[in-house]
Amino acid sequence: MKKKYCFIILLFCMGSIISQNYKPLLDNVNEWHFTTCFSGCLTDVYFTDGDTIVDGKNYKILDGYHYISRTFLLREDVANKKVYLNIVSSGQSDEYLLYDFSLAEGAIFNMNNPITPFPRNGGPFVLDSIVARPLEDGNNYRHYYFSPTPGNTSSTQNAVWVEGVGSLSMINAPGGYPDINDVGHLSCYFKNTVPFYVNLDSIDDCIPVQLGIKNKDLEKVVLSKLANTDICVLNNAKNVSEVTLFDVQGRKLKTFQNNRKQTLNIDLASYKTGVYIVNVKGYGNNARTFKIIK
Repeated sequence: MKKKYCFIILLFCMGSIISQNYKPLLDNVNEWHFTTCFSGCLTDVYFTDGDTIVDGKNYKILDGYHYISRTFLLREDVANKKVYLNIVSSGQSDEYLLYDFSLAEGAIFNMNNPITPFPRNGGPFVLDSIVARPLEDGNNYRHYYFSPTPGNTSSTQNAVWVEGVGSLSMINAPGGYPDINDVGHLSCYFKNTVPFYVNLDSIDDCIPVQLGIKNKDLEKVVLSKLANTDICVLNNAKNVSEVTLFDVQGRKLKTFQNNRKQTLNIDLASYKTGVYIVNVKGYGNNARTFKIIK
């Protein structure tokens, strides 16, 4: 009888691990370290840096590594446990479903790997298993193990996702096989400079790079609107190199260059009433985002 009760308790505990609350991927400022080894190992860094709005949806901007164009945007539907990638180019935007962390074992998911060494349409994968494993904070998080379905003619290798982290390959390659001797493998992942995922198989340590450096040269920048006018003034702008104005749908309207001037005027007279986004870039490729209302 005692063994039966212990078995029931064990099953309950295992169920509670798997059914724990969802850990969002984009709930913090994020930094990924991605390592590739050939004759030697090289670690590249990419990170979320600022926010923007496209088609009325809120996104985080990816920067660094292959994403320095700042046209790779991530958004998360926390309620449905889904993560999307939007690639904005020449006024057009294409959104892809990258991750669905609500999937159950045995589910079929079509992998999208846009602008990666992997097939853009990776084809259908089956979720073989979900295993709770501890990460750096000591808590268990779901690890999702996928393999191509028998009829998949696009992909031949497996894929791994980690809840709160994303793919163990590139962030925009959910169907990518994490191979440190080929395309590469995730080695470190930070939330607000705190290590969340660490793999030290091929590197010595995990130290945040971009997130550990405050963008002090833009801290004092202030955007204000002159009363009874359509003029917005950017003050303390000496360290601002470029200012870009977007509408609320994320369409680029105009770009202003600044040659070390302390103030910069933005005239909204030719634009209709509404909400606008102002992206301010510094000389060190750092940035800040403001909202203004005409």
